[in-house]
Amino acid sequence: MKILFHLPRATLDRCFTPKDLSRLNAHEVLLPASDFGHHRDWAEHARDAIAVVTGWGTPHISDEMLAQTPKLKVLVHSAGSTKTLLPHEFWSRKLRLGTANEALGIGVAETTLSLMVAGLKAFFPLYHQTRAGGWLPKNHLASGFPIREMYRSTIGLIGASKVGRHVIRLLKQFEVQILVADPHLESDEAAALGVELVDLETLMQQSDVVSLHAPALPETRHMLSHAQFKAMKDHAIFINTARGMIVDEAALIDELQTGRIFAFIDVTNPEPPAADHPFRSLPNCVLFPHVAGAISNGCLRQGRSVVDQLLEFAAGQTMHGEVTEDQFRIMA
Repeated sequence: MKILFHLPRATLDRCFTPKDLSRLNAHEVLLPASDFGHHRDWAEHARDAIAVVTGWGTPHISDEMLAQTPKLKVLVHSAGSTKTLLPHEFWSRKLRLGTANEALGIGVAETTLSLMVAGLKAFFPLYHQTRAGGWLPKNHLASGFPIREMYRSTIGLIGASKVGRHVIRLLKQFEVQILVADPHLESDEAAALGVELVDLETLMQQSDVVSLHAPALPETRHMLSHAQFKAMKDHAIFINTARGMIVDEAALIDELQTGRIFAFIDVTNPEPPAADHPFRSLPNCVLFPHVAGAISNGCLRQGRSVVDQLLEFAAGQTMHGEVTEDQFRIMA
């Protein structure tokens, strides 16, 4: 089949190794010639393309562009969200869609797990104490936060997304209780995952760690606000590696200022936050510059996923990153 890589050359080099691309040698592969040569490539090659690969830097595909692809059967996106990428007529054409969401989610999940351990162990408060000349407190409190382990902790995950599900897999190595709040997760599926399905209020009240993995959609904007943060247990830890717009930042700041909870924030709205934003200075908040997802070598996992999916499609199989129209509607 003819495969058109409709993305900047810089994205290709960032996400695809020559070794992975060589696995497509049985097919006709058209790679971008330059950082922004794909408009020309589309006009010249899209008409015969069976598959199109997109990624970071690919602009919106219009219905007019889609009309130029009579042979197109599948689009595989080497990144996450495709909401602003796909043309209106995409689903009416009965085309298939694959994304690298799962590949992206692995790095986010691994980061999330590390923050859970670091938060419960009070690594950051202890770091400041030892820098100031102190040592292990006899009461096992660091700036008022207990030094704990994962053992028998309650972990609350908001959203059974690709990231959330990989976090669940990683948590199976620990003796923890996993609560999940997700309106789209059925009880039998939750049981199969080995988690307890609860409502958001219960999750916020009972969790030692609350980790956000919901999609950024109009209906999830400020889903977590004053009531949710006030419901959290004393010394609980909040982690956001999802999207900043889901959190009412003013409400979170108000609760952090009480000193009751601790937060790890990897995403804000907007990004970057102002130089004087409280997330940068609150002693019980650690702010990261959106590094939970793929940054360097982790991007190569995305390219491998795309090649795997193209080969799965060519073999008549369901792609491991395949997205249905119903799933698309509730994804970011």
